[in-house]
Amino acid sequence: MSVIPVLPEDHEFSRMETREAPPTHFVIKIESFSLFEPCGIDKYETEEFAAGEYNWKLVIYPNGDNIVGYVSVYLAMADKSCLPVEVNANFSIFLYNHISGKYLSSLGRTRRFLGMKSRWGFSKFISKESLKDPSNGYVVDDNCVFGAEVFVVKKEAVPKCFSLKDIYIPFKRDWKIPNFSKLGNRWESEEFTAGGQKWKIRLYSKGTLEGAGSHISIFLQRLGSERVQVSYTICIKNQVSDQHMKRTDTDHLFITTDTARGWSKFMEIATMIDPEKGYIVNDSCLIHVEISSLKFDVAQ
Repeated sequence: MSVIPVLPEDHEFSRMETREAPPTHFVIKIESFSLFEPCGIDKYETEEFAAGEYNWKLVIYPNGDNIVGYVSVYLAMADKSCLPVEVNANFSIFLYNHISGKYLSSLGRTRRFLGMKSRWGFSKFISKESLKDPSNGYVVDDNCVFGAEVFVVKKEAVPKCFSLKDIYIPFKRDWKIPNFSKLGNRWESEEFTAGGQKWKIRLYSKGTLEGAGSHISIFLQRLGSERVQVSYTICIKNQVSDQHMKRTDTDHLFITTDTARGWSKFMEIATMIDPEKGYIVNDSCLIHVEISSLKFDVAQ
């Protein structure tokens, strides 16, 4: 198969190809083609043919469809009773070359056939000059052959919907806590929203519960009341190296009676305040929080 490249609109061919295989669905031989004009026949409609559970026909304008110097050819739905139900079809129109034994064909194109638009095709299928030139082989002994292929595109696609609202985008946030040595025992971040829920971070610089007096305690506090399952990470960043202190809790279920979750023994106070460790620089520490997944309506 060879393809003729796209040429300017006024050229006799536009997006055509040649092939040896005949049209799959319809072939019509027109005898005494030259008599169309003297007989005053401006339009010829072929007999109907079936393809893809519908009936079709070719509509040929030997002197052009309101265009001078060209032969116009269209594919039309023969049975309009099925319209306005739309029919999508990929079709090609063919012209036989008696010399080469091959078919000149329009490249397959997909169009929607409706009640308001029941035919598609080419007003400039081929120039009359090229068609009638004996050396081209399209008309021999005053006979020419047209054909068609029609492949109906069935609506078998299953419609789906994708929304970014269905995707939880991981929440990441950093806080800088200045004047760490002057903090009271409890520091709270401002409220923030992740996954449609409001949260806070609570840090106890002198510890609480099992970590009181010996460890820094950190908790993620949920301010809402819905049941929600969360995976999260809290990190106290090392400001002089990559030796960060990080802890992760996976798929923890927050319910109305359990609104905070974290670690009473997150890290030793001695390690935190040691100036050589790098967790506090210029009396400031850095906290990073990431909520990596969040699920609602977790079954009880």
